[in-house]
Amino acid sequence: MIETPPLVDQYCHGVLRTELGLGTFEAHLGRGEGPPAPGTTFFDTQTGFAVRRWCPPLLGLEPHCPPARYLARRRELGVIEAGRRLLRATGIGTYLVDTGLPGDLTGPPELAAAGAAEAHEIVRLELLAEQVADTSGTVETFLANLAESVHGAAAGAVAFASVGGAHGLALAPQPPDAGEVRGAADRWLAGRRVGDRLTHPVLHRHLVWIAVASGLPLQLHAGTGDPQRYVGEFARATAGLGTDLVLLHGYPYHRQAAHLAGVFPHVYADLGPALVRTGARAASLLAEMLELAPFGKLLFSSGAQGLPELHVVGAQLFRQALGRVLGGWVAEGAWSRGDADRVAGLIGSGNARRVYGLS
Repeated sequence: MIETPPLVDQYCHGVLRTELGLGTFEAHLGRGEGPPAPGTTFFDTQTGFAVRRWCPPLLGLEPHCPPARYLARRRELGVIEAGRRLLRATGIGTYLVDTGLPGDLTGPPELAAAGAAEAHEIVRLELLAEQVADTSGTVETFLANLAESVHGAAAGAVAFASVGGAHGLALAPQPPDAGEVRGAADRWLAGRRVGDRLTHPVLHRHLVWIAVASGLPLQLHAGTGDPQRYVGEFARATAGLGTDLVLLHGYPYHRQAAHLAGVFPHVYADLGPALVRTGARAASLLAEMLELAPFGKLLFSSGAQGLPELHVVGAQLFRQALGRVLGGWVAEGAWSRGDADRVAGLIGSGNARRVYGLS
């Protein structure tokens, strides 16, 4: 068995505070748009099967029990107690929590208390801009308040996150000039209603460059696209500026993300939801990323959102994949046991502690 210290979940969200029916629960297992195929549910996925494998025993049931029975037991315990049991069984010692999603999700302090762990905030840049826009009357006020808000948020966060990687960095990775920013802000604010999401590519670029100036690590969502296309030139433009970039959600382009992490000293690749989505095949994906990225450039995360079960599955699949891949190399004599344990510690917690300045 490959040894790992308490994990640092370097990218996740809070869990839902409300009880869930079967349909709502299943919806959180799906990653695409729309319903599952007729006659099936989102439990009929690698993620769904992994939930049924790892989570029922934590609530006193046998592995692979039917979904309806599992949900009945979950309701019997109550959302707080079920969440506490699940989170405390993950072996996660630190959560880095992106607080930028809507919904009745727990914040970092609640997640920390439920999981008997530490938690720190990741600030979503787009949500911050939307909040500033809701309270700014003019373009000048908006831009001034936006810069001040990003600077203020940097004092209490461990990182910034942005979906800008999928919204225009491919078009022009350099920071926009003041005229471009003012024009984009004027057009966006003029047609905006309170609560509208930020989708303007120029403002995305402006935000990420403000974040780069803060010096905090910047997490970039590449969506489901090729990160080499969406953030490759931005990575080149930010080289040597002192800000680390962490590429999120690269699957099925995980090899490209790992390649970028190998090319640029300040770029890191997240394992996260890729392992959760591949389930029983997670070891194959981990082996591929270890082919391309230096071992100090890969970071564990669960990528969990809404369900504490996804924290469980993320942690369990990560450890199982490490055991199969690194343990196999040790058994073959390709690696020493000491090196395998050291690399497991780097990916599971050490790299994140270094990147985010955690004690």
